[in-house]
Amino acid sequence: MKKESRVGPSGDGSGRSRLWGPYLSERQWGTVREDYSPGGDAWSYFPHDHARSRAYRWGEDGLGGLCDDKQRLCLAVALWNGRDPILKERAFGLTNAEGNHGEDVKEYYFYLDATPSNSYLKYLYKYPQAPYPYNDLVAVNGGRSRQEFEYELLDTGIFGEQRYFDVTVEYAKAEHDDILMRITVDNRGPEEATLHVLPTLWFRNTWSWGEHSAAGQKPVLRAAEGSRSTRTIRADHPELGSYDLRCDATAELLFTENETNSERLFGSPNASPYVKDGIGRYVIEGDEGAVDPEQQGTKAAAHHKLTVPAGGSETLRLRLGPAGAQLGLARGFDAVFRDRIAEADAFYKELTPKNTGEDEARVMRQALAGMLWSKQYYSFDLETWLAEHHMTPWSMPRAGVRNREWFHMVSDDIVSMPDKWEYPWFAAWDLAFHAVALSVVDIDFAKQQIELLLRDSFQHPNGQIPAYEWSFGDVNPPVHAWAAYFVYTVEKETTGRTDHEFLERTFQKLLTNFTWWVNRKDPTGRNVFQGGFLGLDNIGVFDRSAPLPTGGSLEQADGTAWMALYCQSMLQIALELVEQNEMYDDLVLKFVEHYLWISASMDRLGNLGDELWDEEDGFFYDVLRLPDGEAVRLKVRSMVGLLPLCASTVFQPQQLERLDGLGERLQRFASRHPSLSVTLSQAQAGKAGGPRLLSVVDEKKLVRVLSRVLSEDEFLSPYGIRALSKYHEENPYTFTVHGQEYSVGYLPAESDTGMFGGNSNWRGPVWMPMNALVIRSLLHLYGFYGDELTVECPTGSGVRMNLFEVAEEISTRLGRIFLRDEDGNRPVYGGQAIFRDDPHWRDLISFHEYFHGDNGAGIGASHQTGWTGLVAALTKIFGTLGPDAFRPRNTRR
Repeated sequence: MKKESRVGPSGDGSGRSRLWGPYLSERQWGTVREDYSPGGDAWSYFPHDHARSRAYRWGEDGLGGLCDDKQRLCLAVALWNGRDPILKERAFGLTNAEGNHGEDVKEYYFYLDATPSNSYLKYLYKYPQAPYPYNDLVAVNGGRSRQEFEYELLDTGIFGEQRYFDVTVEYAKAEHDDILMRITVDNRGPEEATLHVLPTLWFRNTWSWGEHSAAGQKPVLRAAEGSRSTRTIRADHPELGSYDLRCDATAELLFTENETNSERLFGSPNASPYVKDGIGRYVIEGDEGAVDPEQQGTKAAAHHKLTVPAGGSETLRLRLGPAGAQLGLARGFDAVFRDRIAEADAFYKELTPKNTGEDEARVMRQALAGMLWSKQYYSFDLETWLAEHHMTPWSMPRAGVRNREWFHMVSDDIVSMPDKWEYPWFAAWDLAFHAVALSVVDIDFAKQQIELLLRDSFQHPNGQIPAYEWSFGDVNPPVHAWAAYFVYTVEKETTGRTDHEFLERTFQKLLTNFTWWVNRKDPTGRNVFQGGFLGLDNIGVFDRSAPLPTGGSLEQADGTAWMALYCQSMLQIALELVEQNEMYDDLVLKFVEHYLWISASMDRLGNLGDELWDEEDGFFYDVLRLPDGEAVRLKVRSMVGLLPLCASTVFQPQQLERLDGLGERLQRFASRHPSLSVTLSQAQAGKAGGPRLLSVVDEKKLVRVLSRVLSEDEFLSPYGIRALSKYHEENPYTFTVHGQEYSVGYLPAESDTGMFGGNSNWRGPVWMPMNALVIRSLLHLYGFYGDELTVECPTGSGVRMNLFEVAEEISTRLGRIFLRDEDGNRPVYGGQAIFRDDPHWRDLISFHEYFHGDNGAGIGASHQTGWTGLVAALTKIFGTLGPDAFRPRNTRR
C-alpha cells in the first residue's frame, strides 16, 4: 500500500484499512443495553463487580483495545500489580448513585496518537503499584455532598513517590489485517517492581444468545504451533476467518471461556469450570483449575511477568495477523513502527496550520487522537432487546422498560462516542458536533456519522432522530442540518469535491425530521417551539422535560432559535442542490418563509409582553405560558438567550441570483403578511448587489446582546463564553410556585442539584459546542457587516473589535484552557502540580465535557473529546483563514 492509503481518511478505497480499529468500549457494564432488570436500574443490574465474571450481551470493553469492525474478535491489555484483588481489565469508575456529581471514571489514561485509517495508534495508562483504592473511592465520594469537590484518584495519594507504571500500548499496521502491538512498561518509582502484563484475545459472546454465525459454529481459540522464539494463539471464526496472535516464547498461554460465572454471581452451577474470570483467578489466586489445560476456549491471554528496575522499562511485542502467515516479532518489527510514526508525523504536520506553536500543535494532535480513539462498535437490536423484556410493538408502556416505541431500530455500526467510559453510546447532537470536529481529520468518517442517525434503521418512521440511549424518544437540539452543510463545505473547500449525493441524501431525510419538529414541538402553531430540556440539562428554573409545577407550557427561546438555525441550514443546502436540480427552487422559498415566521415569533412588531425578546433588558428569555393564558418571562440570563444570536446566516448574491424571481416572490409574501415586513426587510438589508443576512437580531439588538456576551462580569470568561451570566452569582433568579421556591444561581463548576442525574451543569461553566456556535455566528455576521461594525471587547474595556476579531478572541480563550500559561499550568487541570511539574504528566492533555467558568478546569466526563475536539477545528480555522475569507464580497455598489 502507498503511504497515503495507510494514513489518510479514505485508506485504499476498499474500506479494508478500517477493518481493525480502536472500536472497543471502555465500559459495557451499567449500560441500558445490558439492563434486564424489572425496574430499569441499569447501573445496579450490571455493576463493575460483575464485569469480570459476567458475559456481556451487546458489546465488550477493555484497556487500550482494538477489535474488528463487527467486534467479533477483541484484543486488549490486562494488568496486575501483584497487590490488587482483581485483574485490571477495564477502567473503574463510580456509578451515578455513587458519585457526588454523578458517574465518573477514576483512572488516568490518555489517547496520545491516531491516524484516520488506524495505521498507528498510541494509548497510555497509568497503573499504581499500590493496591488500587476501589473501596476508598466509593466511600469518600459517597460521603461528600453536591457542594463538595469530587474525590479523584490523585487525591488518594496512590501516585506518591511516583510509585506507578506507565503502560504504553501502540499498534502499527504492516497491512490492513497485519497488526503489530507494542507494550512498553515504564517503572516511574524509586524501587524495582513487578507487573503482570496479559495481552488478552477473546471473542464477543454471541453464541449464548442464539446468535450463532452463518455457519452455525462457535468460534474457538487454541494454542498453535509457533517458532522457537514465539508462541501462538490461533483464532478461528466462521465469518472473520482465522488469525494468529504471536507473542514471545516466554509467555504462558492461558485459556478459558467468555462465559458467565453463574456460581460466583448467582449461586447456580456453571456448565463448565472455565468461565470469564478464570484467567484472573489463575493469576491472582493460583487456581489452576480455572484455566483449560487443553489450551482452548473463547478467551485467552499471554501471561508475562515483568520485573522492571527503578526508572527502567520493559517492552513486549505481539503480532495479530492472518493464520499461517510468517509474521515475525524480530526483524523489521520496530521498522514498521518507525515508518508508521513517521507517516503519522508527516500527516499531522501537513494538517496543522504553519504558524501553530509547538504546544498548540500538541493540543490539536491529541484532540484529534481522542476523536479517532473514540470510535466504538455499537450493537443494539431494539426489537430483540424489547422481546427479551417481553414487549411487542403493541404492548402498553411498562415501568422500567425504555425505548418501547423504537422497535425498528438496529445498530451494527462504528459510531463516534462522546466518551467511551461515561457515555459509551451515541447522543444525537453530540454526534453532529463530532462530525464537525472529525471533518478536520477524517472527512469520510464525518459524513458517515452525519448519515448514520438518518438511516431507516435509526430514524423513526415519524421522522424523529433518536436522542440518546437512556431515552431515544427525548429531544436533542436539531443541529444535523448545520453539521451536514459544514462538513460538505469543508470537503468542497479542502478537496474541491462537491458531494451533492451526500448532501441530497441528507436533505431528504432531514425534511422528514423538520416536519416532525414542526408537528410535534410547536403545539400552538405559532412557530414558538417547546423542545424540552434540549440537552441543556439544568439550565432552566424547572426541569424542562417534566410537567411544569405551574401547569401550562414553556415557550423556549433556545428551542425556537434552534429551529431558526435549522431553517437557515436547510436553506443553505437547498441553494446548493438547486444548482443540480431546479425542483429545489420551491424548497428554497419554503425555508425562507418558514424562517421569517419563526424569526417574527421571537420578536414581533411592538414591545409585547409575551414575546421572547425583552426590550428593557436587551435579551431573549423563555416565556412561561400559564394555564389562564398569561405570559411570564423567566429572566434567566443564560445560553438559552444567546442562541437566537446563533441563528444568523449570510447568503452571497451569486447564490440568490440563481433563483429566478425569488425577490419578486418574497415581495408578494411580504405584501400578504405585513407583520413580517420588519423581519423581511432585515433579511433584504445590505448594499446593493452585496450579501444578504438572515438573522433574528438586527444591528441594534446584536450590539445590545453582545454587550452582555462580551462582559467579563457576565458571560465572557477568561476561557470562553459561560453558559450562565456571572450576574446571577450575586443575583440568583427565583420563581415561587405554590409556596415552593425555584432558583437559578451562577455555579461555575459542578451542579448542586440532582436534575438529570446531576452529572453535568449548565449554570455557569464553559461548553465547547455552544461556544463554537457563537463563533460561527460571529463569523457569519462579520461576512455581512465587515469592518464597519465594531463592539467593545471586553465590554467596558475601551478596546473595539470587529466581529471577526471578537470570534478570534473567544477562540483564543477556549484554546487557553489546554495550553501552558506563563507559570507552566494548563488550566484544564485546575492547578494540580503534577501536571505542571512532572515530565511524565505535563504533556498529557484531557478533553473534558465542560470547563469551570472562572478558572478553566475540566469538569464532567474526562474523555469527552467528541465535542470538545472542536478545539482542533477552531485551531485549524483561525490558523488557516484570516478575515479576508469572511469579509463581505459585493458585486456592485
